[in-house]
Amino acid sequence: MIQDKLKTLNQKVYPQYNFFPPKWIVLGVNNICNLHCKMCDVGTESYETTFAQNLVGTHPINMPLELLKHVIDQVATYFPKAKLGYAFTEPLIYPHLLESLVYANNRGLYTMVTTNALTLKQKAAKLVEAGLHEICISLDGTAAIHNEIRGNKKSFEKAVEGIDALNAFDSSPDITLIYALTEWNIDCMLPFLEFFKNHKIARVAFMHTQFTDTKVAEVHNSKYGHLYRATISNIQELDFSKMNLDKLLENIRYIKTNSYPFEVFFSPEISTADQLTTYYFQTGKILGRHCPDVFSNMMIKSDGSVIPSHGRCYNLTVGNLYEESLQTIWNSSVFNKLRKDIMQAGGYFDACSRCCSGFNGYGTNK
Repeated sequence: MIQDKLKTLNQKVYPQYNFFPPKWIVLGVNNICNLHCKMCDVGTESYETTFAQNLVGTHPINMPLELLKHVIDQVATYFPKAKLGYAFTEPLIYPHLLESLVYANNRGLYTMVTTNALTLKQKAAKLVEAGLHEICISLDGTAAIHNEIRGNKKSFEKAVEGIDALNAFDSSPDITLIYALTEWNIDCMLPFLEFFKNHKIARVAFMHTQFTDTKVAEVHNSKYGHLYRATISNIQELDFSKMNLDKLLENIRYIKTNSYPFEVFFSPEISTADQLTTYYFQTGKILGRHCPDVFSNMMIKSDGSVIPSHGRCYNLTVGNLYEESLQTIWNSSVFNKLRKDIMQAGGYFDACSRCCSGFNGYGTNK
């Protein structure tokens, strides 16, 4: 499309000013979670990391409803085609979720919630009534494995009950299941897909582990730490030497050659043993082409501060909704400097190497 080509040209030739509106406004509506996931800095209480700080490092714990309504009004005014993503830390326990969804729906905005679905069954009817368009549910295997990873003996069963409760309505939101691949759940991939064949699911996304290791953080900080500090992230309980990459590749190939009643994809799309080895053990190698998300997303925390992209990006305040409009923040001097610096660095910084935004084009043979 012509517009896509113009966006690419903007990013490459003049990244210090973004001529295009955001696609997503990511909402950090609260700073607490009701699970203890083994592959997450919040779940392992590693609160000093950038990822954890982006999720739980601000106050108040819950974004005030007045602030969220202000955000919604600003999006509707300046960026009406942008989508609202309730992503952090666990939106279903945010006390103003339903009222804010109704408010956003009345302003004509698209809404998505990312959740562990622990309390979805109790809220399903209200979510449908509020007009929620899409829901992403994090599930990391069949019952025993998922419950072990998530630190709750019934989390899988409760999520499935919630999915069934949603699907009892004709106007249920679009459902995506997000499966975070780790050393613990490679053997569950095929049984997981079989289990959900009889459920109304739009798609299943297998996400390769997203992390920053010590070496990458050190290399990054030697170059960019004075501006965009990086920390280790999401590796406290992971041991990649225990990843059965042969089995993982076998499963990927099997899934790719079989059909399911829903879309199945991987992020990134890895199809060879060498690519898997590079991804998990050659972390200094940047994958993909450049980060598109700093040009298309921004995240708002519970205190009104805005950071680039989403929770995995740098803990860099590019503006605050209590002081400036969303339109002004989108092209603030701090935000635009980050965009320019990233593009001058080749499209990614070192610490971007295993972020979900960094997989543009990797594994697609392009």
